[in-house]
Amino acid sequence: MTKEEFSKIIPSIPHEPGCYKYYDKSQEIIYVGKAKDLRKRVSSYFNKNLESFKTRKLVSLIHAIDFTVTGSEHDAFLLENSLIKHYQPRFNIVLKDDKSYPFIVIKKEPFPRVFFTRRVIRDGSEYIGPFTGLMRVKELMELIRQNIPLRTCSLNLTPYNISKGKFKVCLEYHLGNCKGPCEGHQTEEDYKTNLQQVRYVLKGNIGEVVKDLKTDMSAFAAELKFEKAQIIKKKIESLQSYQTKSTVVNPKLENVDVACLLEDENHYYVNFMMITNGSVIHSNTLQIDKRLEAEEQTDVLSLALDNLMEKYQSLAREVIVPIDVCVADSTIKVTIPKAGDKKLLLDLSIKNAEIFMQDMRRKETLLLGEATKENIMLTLEELQEALQLSDIPIHIECFDNSNFQGAYPVSAMVCFKNGLPSKKEYRHYHVKTVDGINDFASMTEVVYRRYKRLMEEKASLPQLVIIDGGKGQLGAAMESIEKLGLNGRMTLVGLAKKEESIFFAGDSEPIQLPYDSPAHLLVRRIRDEVHRFGITFHRQIRSKGTFKNELEEIEGIGEKTATDLLKAFRSVKNIKTLTERELTKVIGASKARVVWLHYNKPNPVDVQEQ
Repeated sequence: MTKEEFSKIIPSIPHEPGCYKYYDKSQEIIYVGKAKDLRKRVSSYFNKNLESFKTRKLVSLIHAIDFTVTGSEHDAFLLENSLIKHYQPRFNIVLKDDKSYPFIVIKKEPFPRVFFTRRVIRDGSEYIGPFTGLMRVKELMELIRQNIPLRTCSLNLTPYNISKGKFKVCLEYHLGNCKGPCEGHQTEEDYKTNLQQVRYVLKGNIGEVVKDLKTDMSAFAAELKFEKAQIIKKKIESLQSYQTKSTVVNPKLENVDVACLLEDENHYYVNFMMITNGSVIHSNTLQIDKRLEAEEQTDVLSLALDNLMEKYQSLAREVIVPIDVCVADSTIKVTIPKAGDKKLLLDLSIKNAEIFMQDMRRKETLLLGEATKENIMLTLEELQEALQLSDIPIHIECFDNSNFQGAYPVSAMVCFKNGLPSKKEYRHYHVKTVDGINDFASMTEVVYRRYKRLMEEKASLPQLVIIDGGKGQLGAAMESIEKLGLNGRMTLVGLAKKEESIFFAGDSEPIQLPYDSPAHLLVRRIRDEVHRFGITFHRQIRSKGTFKNELEEIEGIGEKTATDLLKAFRSVKNIKTLTERELTKVIGASKARVVWLHYNKPNPVDVQEQ
């Protein structure tokens, strides 16, 4: 949309708070924004000299504008948040779903089990989390196991099965870790009381559990059951020790959330902490890609905070932040502290964000990105689902051909295991059976050689093989797979060079992975690595081939003499400038004479004049 076209619609945009939506030619929403004054905000995209490339790109794609007036800026924030979640426009910031983080689930079943999981299934079960570290989950589960008696078996404890005496108590009952609901020794009401204690522990409210245990301890002591009272006392001490260890500020601070935002050239970093009774029960830092430089920090933090409070099921009635923000619930108090315990919490949040930002920069420098084991496995699972693979592609190999004007044809293969390069298994191939430019025949040869070798060595085969090239190269590779009888034992796909779309042999339509998805980024990384590895090797071959062929073309000079000359003088260019005496020191008088005469032939005209 040009400035002239925009000038025709500007009178229809009111000076009111609300949300605006930008559409491209295909009527897809590419950006959603909010504003106190819709006309001023939308006009700023067309009336200013935009320095940011990304913003100029956005404006160049705008084909139509739509807007919705709201009663207040807060209502505009709520609407904007809802629209971004629903449409996920490509120029808006996107908060990635942390699917790899574990939850603790209270299963919907008779006498519910409590365990940790990474899969959230909409079956009515209660999921508490997500937790940002597996160690914290294990610590909490161990605390629960030691102090709250729950069943760990997977028996179907329906009232009918229990009444029929289908089950017998196990060792956990005799150890005191379970009250034996399978034989009817524990009622559902009593079990629900234990589950409530679990909820208290997971949400940081350990004081409530300690209060219940003290009541039980007093009751046992009154009945002169001192051994049982002593067991309860040890549980109380364990819980109080855990609470003391996890308290970071004044325990009188009940339910508050803390958030801060830092930024660099390409990313925002948002740290979020949930505080209960002075303890940090959740802490998470997000890295958010910048889509437009025009985004205000307050808008980014507002959007992130609202999403994180929803994801972590926050019950906080106060949020502590460094700048003014909007939150979905207008009754929540927004605090910008200047001193005291709340300022200490905000400083702790900023410190966590700074450490995370520095760590991400270091990882990017080392080309590791976000390659934690959890994220890698999630990426591989995403790739498996996208390509409909029968197994997770733990082992991936990728082939690429290279030649120079039909000379020096070579191929390269890189191997990735568990989403990371396995460089000891990289392979270079000199193409032996192909003359000139024939990528198809070259691919047939190297794929056959690779997997024939693996079969002979009885080595494991990759789950996924990527052929960098078009359908012709993929078809050529499939010829070798069929010849070796490996159909069905691995999946081969082609990767188009320009569109980066993936296709299977025989399919008319390719698969296009989302451009910024982890699965797509992994495929691109593998493709870039095979290019780098292949091109480096090809340059070496071309370089050696040029030197070697030119020297060996001299009659009477063999491979060894050519190699000795190159080792001594580095290049053919240097050799051409040497005197016969200098050459003699390396290869002897007779051969030096031959080489020197080859590069210093007398001019025929000069010979006639003599």
